[in-house]
Amino acid sequence: MTDQAARVLAALGGVANIIDIEPCTTRLRSEVRDPALVDVAALRGVGAHGVMVSGRVVQVVIGPSVDTLATDLEDLM
Repeated sequence: MTDQAARVLAALGGVANIIDIEPCTTRLRSEVRDPALVDVAALRGVGAHGVMVSGRVVQVVIGPSVDTLATDLEDLM
């Protein structure tokens, strides 16, 4: 588990806010319960190249290391 994964998890509103997380090429796609709990600035501070929020779907552009990050996030959840 990495510090980056813990910080991403917190920025997405914590474990209780996350419905689903899945990696997709260079993005981490998440469905959250309350998008108001998502801290876009914190996600950028953790190294996200971009963040898109559309309703309850949050896409975080991570890059080629997204699969590793997703595995670390699953370990934390």
